[in-house]
Amino acid sequence: MQYVGIHSQIARNNWNSILLLLMFPCIILGMLWVFCCIFGLQSDSDIYGNTWYSMDFDLTNEVWLDWAPWAIIIVGVWLLIAYAFNVQMIQHATGAKPLERKDNPRVYNLVENLCMSCGMPMPQVNIIEDPQLNAFASGINQKTYTVTLTRGIIDYLDDDELEGVIAHELTHIRNCDTKVLIISIVFVGILSTLLTLLTRGVLRAFLWGGFSSRRSNNKNGNGGVAVIVVVVAAIVCAAIAYFLTLLTRFAISRKREFMADAGGAELTRNPRALASALRKISAYPGLGHVNREDIAQLYIIHPPKAKQSFFDNLLSLFSTHPSTAERIRILEQF
Repeated sequence: MQYVGIHSQIARNNWNSILLLLMFPCIILGMLWVFCCIFGLQSDSDIYGNTWYSMDFDLTNEVWLDWAPWAIIIVGVWLLIAYAFNVQMIQHATGAKPLERKDNPRVYNLVENLCMSCGMPMPQVNIIEDPQLNAFASGINQKTYTVTLTRGIIDYLDDDELEGVIAHELTHIRNCDTKVLIISIVFVGILSTLLTLLTRGVLRAFLWGGFSSRRSNNKNGNGGVAVIVVVVAAIVCAAIAYFLTLLTRFAISRKREFMADAGGAELTRNPRALASALRKISAYPGLGHVNREDIAQLYIIHPPKAKQSFFDNLLSLFSTHPSTAERIRILEQF
């Protein structure tokens, strides 16, 4: 296996970052329009008591145009805050703490020597007090680039293996993989939270009759039908949002792990050490107190679920990580 195309990988990741940022407002506005269709639902009845329903798209578009600017402003501010404070958010979620040279000269020196050998600035080094074995890189620029290691991986791996893991994570930073991952995490987090808030808010308003004034043509005031429409709209939006979160995973190519493995092997000139590290990590991966799929995208090895259902196996097709066994096989043939 030869490590080639680092500039192509960087360019591809930068393009994917821009694409995700451009997709975000379009998806938000599309979801908002689907919800606004609820306001456009009209009902009428004849003298025999027969009721039929129709969609007033003029009213739908009117409500959407009223809400769209506010949605963009609120979500834009939210996105900027999340983008600016992604480091603190990840640290809070994982319990990571800064690691200084005096705290662990062995780890700090390994990171520093690798950075000097490849001519890159020294990133922040963090540690998570967790006996499980894992590591990840994060950050969107030189000020926020971070390599995080668990206590378990520091104590369990020898110097050559740990050096291979650190080189793997530094390659993620060099390839701008972390930028795409952070944008994806922020993107999916805001999308899911906003969807939940909108669903609850609209459903609560319908249940309490808050929207009756906007649906003046509903002569029967059929609240049951209105609630059903809300639930259906929420399900449709949830399905769309979930599908779009899967699409974001295509922007996070599984090839990035192979590229990082190859870059780490080239940097250390010891591919078998990294292969040995992956074999050890795969026996005890994860972070016991962190049960977040978005954060797990960052890990060097994605922790498997204790029980795999058919649905989980189906979703593995969209996994952000390739098979660990395949990664080890390629490294041993490097």
